[in-house]
Amino acid sequence: MSHPLDRPVWHALTSRQAHLARGDGRALRFDDAYGLFAASADPADPSGLAALIAPGDSIALVEMGDVALPPAVTVQQQVACNQMTAARIAPGDAGLEITPLGDGDAAEMLALALLTKPGFFFHKTHRLGDFIGVKRDGRLVAMAGERMKPSGFTEVSGVCTHPDYRGRGFAGGLMRIVAQRILDRGETPFLHVYAHNAGAFALYETLGFRLRAALTMTVLIRNPSL
Repeated sequence: MSHPLDRPVWHALTSRQAHLARGDGRALRFDDAYGLFAASADPADPSGLAALIAPGDSIALVEMGDVALPPAVTVQQQVACNQMTAARIAPGDAGLEITPLGDGDAAEMLALALLTKPGFFFHKTHRLGDFIGVKRDGRLVAMAGERMKPSGFTEVSGVCTHPDYRGRGFAGGLMRIVAQRILDRGETPFLHVYAHNAGAFALYETLGFRLRAALTMTVLIRNPSL
């Protein structure tokens, strides 16, 4: 029996985030206001994926090993990812002043994500879980939060810092808080980092995350004419 994190998208959309799923029994995706992530029920049978993508639109798969691709799509991006989990979080500076983030901060959160590109972030992504941030002079300068939620696990995601405020430990401090709250709920925090991002991988190791598995993220775009 496979581990839930071997196929995090499918297990999130068929458990705690099923209310955000769009599709049928063959394939599911997150509502496109929340994210691009999608998965087939059977990685070897991609027949339901194409129906989830409007012409010119795209979806993202996060899977272990090879996956079959449907017709009428083009691979827009394919990149190796390291999946990491944490059984405990290393202690750090407890003096970071944080602010809970919600709908009233949505525009600033989206703007920060578009500027810093921590990963796919849309106008309702912040509703996928709890987000916290650091503000300076009333301006959001760093944030971190939660994304996919397979049973027993919660992904740490949306971690970013404005370029003017990097090097101050905001990302690590926010991640410690988010991940510890996940642990305190009796869940396991996990995250994904591009395999080529050695700096981020090293940071996450100092926080207590350890490599669990190598996965591949594949972004598919449906050919406009098909």
